[in-house]
Amino acid sequence: MTEHHDLYAAHIDILQQRTREALEREGIEGLVIHSGQSKRLFLDDNHYPFKVNPQFKAWLPVVDNPNCWLVVNGVDKPKLIFYRPTDFWHKVPPEPNEYWTDCFDVVMLKQADLVEKHLPFDKRGFAYIGEYIEVASALGFANVNPDRALHYLHYQRAYKTDYELACMREANRIAVSGHKAAAAAFFAGESEFNINQAYNLATQQGDNDVPYTGIVALNEHCSILHYMHYDTVKPAEHRSFLIDAGASFNGYAADITRTYTIGQNPFADLITELDSLTLSLADRLKPGVDYADIHFAAHEGIADVLVKAGLVNMNAADCLAEGITRTFFPHGIGHFLGLQVHDVGGLVLDDRGTPNPAPAEHPFLRCTRTVEARQVFTIEPGLYFIESLLAELKSSESSKYINWDVVDTLRPYGGIRVEDNIIVYREGNENMTRLAEQKA
Repeated sequence: MTEHHDLYAAHIDILQQRTREALEREGIEGLVIHSGQSKRLFLDDNHYPFKVNPQFKAWLPVVDNPNCWLVVNGVDKPKLIFYRPTDFWHKVPPEPNEYWTDCFDVVMLKQADLVEKHLPFDKRGFAYIGEYIEVASALGFANVNPDRALHYLHYQRAYKTDYELACMREANRIAVSGHKAAAAAFFAGESEFNINQAYNLATQQGDNDVPYTGIVALNEHCSILHYMHYDTVKPAEHRSFLIDAGASFNGYAADITRTYTIGQNPFADLITELDSLTLSLADRLKPGVDYADIHFAAHEGIADVLVKAGLVNMNAADCLAEGITRTFFPHGIGHFLGLQVHDVGGLVLDDRGTPNPAPAEHPFLRCTRTVEARQVFTIEPGLYFIESLLAELKSSESSKYINWDVVDTLRPYGGIRVEDNIIVYREGNENMTRLAEQKA
């Protein structure tokens, strides 16, 4: 992606500006950002898959190398301490020489425990950023993950640079190729395990490369919101397929969901309704809009769908007032997207980290910020037939408003979710997912 060299240099300039402000708020000289360490399994000599510190990969697209360090102060050229051991047991990362290396003073580290000579000698003015508190303590850092600096940096993460947007478009392009392959595998009658294999093959990303464990669900499994088990046995009948799967590029995530069914049936009509609802809610994303209002609008849309499908015997306004939509759509309408699938800074009021929690009646909403330009959101309405929630509804006073025969007809299909990734601009939005689908 060398064509994005200029975008990357501008990205680093913006990170330097943000770092200066964060340091000023904290009253310190600089940050020392740890990429992380590999973790050994208990009583074993194998390691868990390495997951890089998001604060580290914000600066550079190195996502697979533990024991690296960044020293940044917002003014001087950032210093990258790059771990490159002598090792004949494992793959050693190549010496960095890609486009991004121009933005760093790079020093090589052969032994992870000898990093101290490359770090600032006087650590009183520096804060450690990372999860290994005992390592920070052993190295002499008294200031670890300071609140004022991190609140500011997390808040600013919502505003994406041109480089970040380019990475997220590419992540969407890769993910869409996987979704196409997965859909073909579903229609070919494959198992969940084989559908996931088809996804990985098309994206050329394994289960440890994708930004989150993909949801590959057939039939009733579509009602399990975070279904992360891949059944190896093909079901007797392929009725429905829900896939929530993403891809990574340079550490940035795509997060896409699609739902399919076989033939024309009432469930197919519901999928069409949810697809239209996703697009209409995406159009509501505009600077100055409260993101929670998009969530409330989603419930209005779900109420309309429930009435239209004959699932309830009441009007949409009463369906909302009774809280019935929460049985069928129990999660939030979406979240920030970026370096993390559920990117940070969604539930705060300002860059000082003042909490702005989700409304009590919608506790799973992951973002309550005001929508602004250069932010990236997912929009993902759903409609599910979840046994435990339906049982609660059936035992409540509202049971009389439900057409249970229609519910029973649709239970075997599990549920629906349709999710797109949207960039908000001052004038109009960019639906990265639909654009990638059009080009595929």
